[in-house]
Amino acid sequence: NVLKMSKVFFTVSLGCPKNLADLEVISGSLLQSGFILSDDPELADVYIINSCAFIPAARNEAEAEIKKAIEWKNAAPGRKIIVSGCLGAYDTKGEYRNKYPEVDLWPGIDDVENLPAILGNSGKVSATKKYLCSEKSPRLQLTSPHLAYLKIADGCNNRCAYCAIPNLRGALRSRPMKSILSEVENRVASGVKEFVVVAQDVSAYGMDRPKSGENLAGLLRAIDSLDGDFKIRLLYTHPAHYSDELINVIAASEKVLPYIDIPLQHISDHLLKTMNRHVGAEEIKNLLTKLRERIPHLVLRSTFITGFPGETDADYELLAKFCRDMKFERLGVFPFAPEPGTLAAKLPDQVPAEVAEARATNLMKAQIARMKKSQKQRVGTHETIIIDGVFDDGSAWGRSYFDAPEIDNIVIFPHLPKKYHPGDFCEAQIIGTSRCDVIAKAVTKGRK
Repeated sequence: NVLKMSKVFFTVSLGCPKNLADLEVISGSLLQSGFILSDDPELADVYIINSCAFIPAARNEAEAEIKKAIEWKNAAPGRKIIVSGCLGAYDTKGEYRNKYPEVDLWPGIDDVENLPAILGNSGKVSATKKYLCSEKSPRLQLTSPHLAYLKIADGCNNRCAYCAIPNLRGALRSRPMKSILSEVENRVASGVKEFVVVAQDVSAYGMDRPKSGENLAGLLRAIDSLDGDFKIRLLYTHPAHYSDELINVIAASEKVLPYIDIPLQHISDHLLKTMNRHVGAEEIKNLLTKLRERIPHLVLRSTFITGFPGETDADYELLAKFCRDMKFERLGVFPFAPEPGTLAAKLPDQVPAEVAEARATNLMKAQIARMKKSQKQRVGTHETIIIDGVFDDGSAWGRSYFDAPEIDNIVIFPHLPKKYHPGDFCEAQIIGTSRCDVIAKAVTKGRK
């Protein structure tokens, strides 16, 4: 009987949008069972931390949040702490459970919808990793009403040498297309204007169910045919899983934004092989060339790892040149950190952490300089902006198709006509820049 009397809960979401999608289902399940959500921890008696454990920085962030929750718990009797998400799955040796005995419950990956039963003492924490949400999963949308994360699969079969996700989340499992389309229709009816499609590897969608004939291209085509004024944005695609069909669907779609997030990790052939990326440098370059040629006005986002075991100065220079040549519109860089239980942690020729950090910093400095320059080149152009927030003084902010929420940059409106509200699409002219963001003004629709 862990939390039988506790009925008000407070949540913290750590990590990626995939985690937030899970927390929406956790929150929806609790609300459906008579719990009450509060945005003030002082009014709550249950503190839920939906944790990430992907890299050391994520685990450090989770620990900092647990310490805050322990202070909160000690301030009043009867308070309880739940740590859901990946940290519990990561903690196979009980290191975190022993370190923080104040945590009352560590539900598993499969307990996303099962939390009310566990709290009511009629269920037990699951050790398996097979859960997948459906269109029937109770959800409380935790994003702005016009923005939704659409989780189409969970788990991963890629087995990249540096990545612990398959250990934490299990094997790839894709939702049936019918389930996803039903969720999209429901959410469009409730006012969603932008869907951010997420999974550990979006482009692997359907590969675990080959007999179904379902894949990402078919899913996007089906979503594109649904009624409604909304857009689709893709995050987390893998370069080994692109087909001509998928590229053609993205190029021809009215709803899929010409924005592709394609983490490449490196461009040195021997490192790509050691990373187990299932793709070589030549294939990557050919794919990016094809994407640029076939998809008009494409924005490419990528992610790279510096300091992977065996990375030489020559490998790093190769990567830096590749980034210069490809002119990625958006880019993230992470220094390698060995993850326990992964192949990369045991590899020879480990690169000193300070070298990995310095290389990552240098790549990002170069990217920011490129981005500031390319943002200035947008001045004078007309774009469709989705409004994300409006302030009392008439100023506002939003995003163009260039930018994913919470990850990329924003569009700043010093003044926006009162007729616009969050979730509206606004025709705008880019009139300036502010660091890596752009400044815009609303214009009459129809101007180009």
